[in-house]
Amino acid sequence: MDRRFFLAASLGSFAIPSLAYAQRPPMRTRWKVRASEGFDALAFLGPLAGGELYLPYYQADVDAFAPRLAAAVRADVPALAQEAERSGFGLLGPNLSVLFSNGADGDLGSLIANMSAPEARLLPAYRASPYWNEKDWRWFMAAVPRLRTVFEAMQAADFAAFRDERAGGIARRIAELDRDLADYDVIRWHEKLTGRVFDPLIEVVLLQFCKPHGIKVHGQTFLQAADWNTPTTVRNAAHEMLHPPVPMDGAAAQAALAVLARDPLIPRIVADHDPKWGYTTLEGLLNEDIAQALDQLIAEALGVARNPADRWRKADDGIHVLAGAIYGMLRRDRWIDTGGSIEDWLADAVRGGRFAPGQLHAVAAQVLERPVTGLWPLA
Repeated sequence: MDRRFFLAASLGSFAIPSLAYAQRPPMRTRWKVRASEGFDALAFLGPLAGGELYLPYYQADVDAFAPRLAAAVRADVPALAQEAERSGFGLLGPNLSVLFSNGADGDLGSLIANMSAPEARLLPAYRASPYWNEKDWRWFMAAVPRLRTVFEAMQAADFAAFRDERAGGIARRIAELDRDLADYDVIRWHEKLTGRVFDPLIEVVLLQFCKPHGIKVHGQTFLQAADWNTPTTVRNAAHEMLHPPVPMDGAAAQAALAVLARDPLIPRIVADHDPKWGYTTLEGLLNEDIAQALDQLIAEALGVARNPADRWRKADDGIHVLAGAIYGMLRRDRWIDTGGSIEDWLADAVRGGRFAPGQLHAVAAQVLERPVTGLWPLA
């Protein structure tokens, strides 16, 4: 989820292609850009908890706002964040954003109202979503009284005015993105490269306090920082709408996971990498890295791509070796030209032995421009 910017460099046989079209087909994608005080409040929990991912961006904001909260509330936010991670719930703000994405996120009052009757207001949408997890819901329900206390304290401390002061340019940025995104037909590429039908509407929610994350919530809505530029927004949309890129309980994904579980490298990456990046299960890493491979192809087609070697060597401590390998296979298969069912492609690749360590690592090494023996950890 961490978003970074890299300069293009030579890729040899994996150089980003220049894709030009004499005549564009009718636009398939519809964009909606808005802001949300409620999602910003959820995002601000990370900085308030003192998370090392967030303080480089928001230390001054925490210093300004935290003294407005009672000492007990200030102490309980990091406790909640730590308990969420220990329980397997994960990062507090991003995962609460998924739970609260039922359409009532306009302000802190909406969050508090949702927590007055979570089983009626939040559970139906969450249970129907691909994110449903009974264990996470149980953790959330146990934490509801403490979370509600935190949100009520933030409301009493006038978080709304504080956010408005810090986010004064969001309205202007919404207008700019509304104009600029009209040139990018992301959904057309999603449909071509996955073989699935997507809703044409992509909703982008601009936030003040969500760095470094781009966060996919229910439906085709994702959250991102308001000051990220248009190419970054397009790349976020290309990525976030793909989750999950294939049914993770389907035969193709399960076959891939069975092969990857015997790989000497990929499970080690899952087990040994810094958990702050997420992807702490093999299934989670496969889900993410198929999506990253596809979003790289889409970004190249739309002219907003980063250099893949730089991207995967430098992002998240270099853990996305699998993404580089899958991207390399898709490039060799000219998937950008043919498209089709990505689930069928995955099943065929596994059956054909392309996920065996020898083949997988060799393709990853070529894309990442590293020796096979030095794919991870990075020196």
